[in-house]
Amino acid sequence: MKLMGFFNRDGGTFRTTDMEAYEKRAEAVFRDAGHDFEAVVFSGKEIVPAMERAARRDDLDGIVAGGGDGTISAAASIAWKNGVALGVVPAGTMNLFARSLRVPLDIWTALEVLANGEVDNVDIASANGRPFIHQFSAGLHARMVRYRNSYSYRSRLGKMRASTRAALGVVLNPPEFEVEFRAQGIREHRRVSAVSVSNNPFGENALLYADNLTGGELGFYTAKPLKPLGVARLAFDLLRGKVRENADVMIMHPAEVDLHFPKLHSKANCVMDGELLPLERDVALKLHPGELKVLVKRGLAAQVDETERREPIS
Repeated sequence: MKLMGFFNRDGGTFRTTDMEAYEKRAEAVFRDAGHDFEAVVFSGKEIVPAMERAARRDDLDGIVAGGGDGTISAAASIAWKNGVALGVVPAGTMNLFARSLRVPLDIWTALEVLANGEVDNVDIASANGRPFIHQFSAGLHARMVRYRNSYSYRSRLGKMRASTRAALGVVLNPPEFEVEFRAQGIREHRRVSAVSVSNNPFGENALLYADNLTGGELGFYTAKPLKPLGVARLAFDLLRGKVRENADVMIMHPAEVDLHFPKLHSKANCVMDGELLPLERDVALKLHPGELKVLVKRGLAAQVDETERREPIS
């Protein structure tokens, strides 16, 4: 394949990596595996425009993106829109999409796996046409990210500390708002503290990422209006990967969800793949089954039991 590598020097692990050595190693690994490969290191501000320019080329089969979840989300959007394959080098804090794809979290090992891997097709979702690979959310999560962004941090550890501080702030001051939704032929009006829609349902893990990205369903979650004790209980269930056991959470697995926020505050936010954005009054969420081409470990697709692919997750 003809591939280009785009590595965000400002992303997580790469901040403390000799990027010149990493660039050379990436080129050697991919070329040894038979690919036509060129790697380039960019700053966080430069990398997305560079990927967009490259993906529009007629001679490129795919891009290999290295960075945090924001970089990977942008790369997935670009790959999906241009019909090229995406390889993920997990250099961020959470690396949620890489975990779902079962890419090794070591940035050096990931190169070997991707270079000698194969192309698979996985699902991607969109909110009002904007693609996301992990999650759209409003309420608790958006408030926590807003709180976290108000704190200054420069390292992965600093980000984790800011997240912990923000989570405590949300526990003590949970939001409550109205939402109307339509999914699977059901229309309903609710008061909630949280709404979340994920690209395939979350697995039983503390980080809330999908175990399977080929199920063909969204994960749709709403939480009843919560007091501080209820938020703490929900956080505990999230940390032990048991959100399905929380009585305050409703879960559905539709292919599409339409949301309407009748009393939307002018400064209300949502979060898409970790990015804080203005919340629109109406949001149409849709799954696009098998439309994203990704590089995965060779043989991985065959290892996934066929009954798990495109089967409803109950």
